[in-house]
Amino acid sequence: MSNTPSDEIKRIVSILKKDQSDVGTWEYPFETGIITDAYMIILLRSLTIDDEEELIKELVDRILSKQEDSGAWKLFYDEDGNVSATIEAYYALLYSGYCSDKEVRMQAARHFILSNGGIDKSSSLTKIMLAVTGQIPWSKMFNLPIEFVLLPLSFPLNFFDFSVYGRANIAPLMILTDKKYTIKTNKSPNISDLYTSKHTRWDEEYVTRVLLKEWSPFLSLIQKKVEDLIGLPKQIQELAVDKTKQYMLERIEPDGTLYSYFTSTFLLIFALLSLGYKKDEPAVIHAINGLKSMKCQVDGKTHMQFTTPTIWNTALISYAMQEAGVSESDPVIKKANRFLATRQHYKFGDWVIHSPQSLPGGWGFSNINTMNPDIDDTTASLRAICKTVNINTNVHTSWDRGIKWVFSMQNDDGGWPSFEKGVNKSILSMIPIEDAEYLLADPSSADLTGRTLEFFGNFTNLKKSHDSIKLGVNWLFDHQEPNGSWYGRWGICYIYGSWAAITGLVAAGISQDHSSIRKSLKWLRDIQNPDGGWGESCKSDKMKTYVPLGASTLTHTAWALDALIAAEDKVTPEIVNGINYILKNNDKVDWTTAYLKGQGMAGSFYIHYHGYRYIFPLLALAHYQKKFANDSHTKNS
Repeated sequence: MSNTPSDEIKRIVSILKKDQSDVGTWEYPFETGIITDAYMIILLRSLTIDDEEELIKELVDRILSKQEDSGAWKLFYDEDGNVSATIEAYYALLYSGYCSDKEVRMQAARHFILSNGGIDKSSSLTKIMLAVTGQIPWSKMFNLPIEFVLLPLSFPLNFFDFSVYGRANIAPLMILTDKKYTIKTNKSPNISDLYTSKHTRWDEEYVTRVLLKEWSPFLSLIQKKVEDLIGLPKQIQELAVDKTKQYMLERIEPDGTLYSYFTSTFLLIFALLSLGYKKDEPAVIHAINGLKSMKCQVDGKTHMQFTTPTIWNTALISYAMQEAGVSESDPVIKKANRFLATRQHYKFGDWVIHSPQSLPGGWGFSNINTMNPDIDDTTASLRAICKTVNINTNVHTSWDRGIKWVFSMQNDDGGWPSFEKGVNKSILSMIPIEDAEYLLADPSSADLTGRTLEFFGNFTNLKKSHDSIKLGVNWLFDHQEPNGSWYGRWGICYIYGSWAAITGLVAAGISQDHSSIRKSLKWLRDIQNPDGGWGESCKSDKMKTYVPLGASTLTHTAWALDALIAAEDKVTPEIVNGINYILKNNDKVDWTTAYLKGQGMAGSFYIHYHGYRYIFPLLALAHYQKKFANDSHTKNS
């Protein structure tokens, strides 16, 4: 426990300096439950790669350590249990060969799965993995026709109208479904007993009656255009397969992964095998090694990261430390920013399709990302290098390129997306894919729009009357929830979105007395916990309404606190209580500090950023000290 904000700032800065790597980065883990651990076991066993037995044992150990007394695996602490995660864990453990279905813990897992609907109730990704490995027949799953990739950009819906994350996963999936590819070995488990009845929702009657009916408008649209393509059906199909294959190969990163995502690379490997690649060919080996390079240690156990958060960690920490008073000339900051400079993009990515006048200049999320930049990492990196722009010509050039790229990504509705401009067509809603809004679309969001406005307002000389600023502000006004909050796309959830929106609006010159800001501040005050902190459940994400966690977390408290500090002109009791919560709980290590604060896919993919417990309390305390240094409450905190 620290006695004052100054003490705590010094303590966090000291920890961060110690944790910096030799090359200037911070490698805090990107922890995402057991899905990637399970899929790695399934991949290695499916390809009969026998020289990774130690890795498989380590992953089995971690998966087992996460099992609940009920037999289930959870996505987050206050979830009762998750069917998909439990199926994936159960299947991987059986496939590993180190667990038997006769064991009590495995029987408990099986009981949970069957009691909660069985395989029928699992997610789309789980079913795809089971189809690839021979547990669900492809004939009983509906698929997106591979000819879809040939539709021109002028067509009402084409392949590039999907989000970049969606394309990365759908491209190999279209090949797999077209080839009806499966791979089984003599070690493949049989989990057909995880269906709740003989007549499952995957029977032919369901596919014909329900899926075809749901998809018929979309399929009719595709079929009509495909018929206009020149050539015999077989030639068109072969052309589509080749184009999809080329799409994947051209987007493989230097480490062998597809866009540096675990799931897309997992599917890529099987897609290549379905096209005739041997498991010992360079592209396959390179992809497997790319996945293995994402291995990290979490609490002494081996975990496969979904991707590496190196740029995000490093940019946020460099900026937060500078806000806390660490000079830009400090060796720690210089080393971090030199690294960031080497990761600015020079390649054209898919984003240019919807913004053809744009030039490269963004940053991506992971260490090896070279062609898939995003707005969040770009503004975070620009914040980190801001103070050196006028003293270094190279930095000035990077700054200009980065800002121009961010400007060019603003959507026509005034908000900012995550990766690409203009990827949010309403026609996407015709496709009945589970969680399609997260997989297929890349709409403007409150967190991206708010943080971009905060960047332009606080770190550039852009006038508050600039059209981009006004459009962004209006987007936030239009998308505020009735209770005063905003939904955050990449964090949990309404606290996260509201923090970004409030700080963005204030930086954009909106008065602290504006009704939108006052309403949002009232909401934050109303949900503050008695201990002075804030906490929100991951359930908010799926339910699309704020769900209290029932406990406070350091990260949620820092977000809420930073928003209040930005929008209040004097220290309030809520601010004092929030500061005191952080000071009293800074060294806490329990389920609240490990609670997942980020999300990728609502209901199925959540993230524990291990660096957040340092980054955001440091930022909130630094802003508190800067704004209220002479306030009596500050002196007495």
